[in-house]
Amino acid sequence: MLYHLLYPLHTTFSVFNVFRYITFRTIYASLTALLICWLLGPWVIRKLTERQIGQYVRTDGPPAHKTKTGTPTMGGLLLLFAIVTATLLWADLTNFFVWIVLLMTISYGAIGFLDDYLMQVKKESRGLPGRIKIVIQVAVGLLVAGLLYARPDFDTRVSVPFLKQVAPDLGWAYILFATMVIVGTANAVNLTDGLDGLAIGPVTVAATTYVVLSYVAGHVKIADYLQIQYVAGSGELAVFCGALVGAGMGFLWYNAYPAQIFMGDVGSLPLGGALGTVAVITKHEIVLALVGGIFVVEALSVIFQVGFFKVTNGRRIFKMAPLHHHFELKGWPEPKVIVRFWIIAIILSLLAVSTLKLR
Repeated sequence: MLYHLLYPLHTTFSVFNVFRYITFRTIYASLTALLICWLLGPWVIRKLTERQIGQYVRTDGPPAHKTKTGTPTMGGLLLLFAIVTATLLWADLTNFFVWIVLLMTISYGAIGFLDDYLMQVKKESRGLPGRIKIVIQVAVGLLVAGLLYARPDFDTRVSVPFLKQVAPDLGWAYILFATMVIVGTANAVNLTDGLDGLAIGPVTVAATTYVVLSYVAGHVKIADYLQIQYVAGSGELAVFCGALVGAGMGFLWYNAYPAQIFMGDVGSLPLGGALGTVAVITKHEIVLALVGGIFVVEALSVIFQVGFFKVTNGRRIFKMAPLHHHFELKGWPEPKVIVRFWIIAIILSLLAVSTLKLR
């Protein structure tokens, strides 16, 4: 919005020429989202507390988590408001990809909101049934993937990190692949959201990485130099990712241990879905498995635990899944688990960026 209002004035006042630069708008989208979360955080926490929308803690979870009962949840609403507002203010709203990512973010936010609302407000312990939740996620994923596939200029090839000559063309099957990436990332982030600041930290790191990846993918000269797929218009997603980074930092101010607020499904599902969608658009889908390695491992720990439990009639691989609970039960203090996972997320992010040159 500000881009459309102020950039045209550059012919009269040269200072407004800065609005043409994606880098400038990314920085200020990040700062805008951060300030929204930071300033509105206390009000949101107070309102959620007044309405007794507090965290329900599983009785079979780690004993130390009993103290978290009643902590305000559904803080993802604040994240969504900050991200969407900052994006609308600073992004080029004529860009198709910006609207696709916003569609995904808001849609998955609605799914998460319905689930949280049923559990936290209506006090229905199951919330939105798992099968229904997945079906709706897949439907939205197919819609987004279909809209991208329908673009004449959209490339259905998949880039393989470190192998510049390997880029299989999936054709129409790319719709299914993209849907899998989006839905898988959304649920992997959701599974990671189990400790104070554990999910939002790696999400912020991953979003920072995709600020870089989206910018270079949308810059024809840089993309050609790095020999990566050029996606015209994808550079504008750096503004969205910047908003996600700022919102993540602002939310972490209140979500850091000991958390004053949790994001809930209304936060974790859209954040993961947004990352997956950006990865698909920028043609860095497989790199996402490296950038979001923490989310991948957390999801796999649940899959392996459940599968092994069924096959062996009750035996377990981990003390508890997802993986972060395993380390808690091994005696690691919660802050140590969180910070170590953050460190790993940063290392994986650096490795992901290195794939731009190691090809």
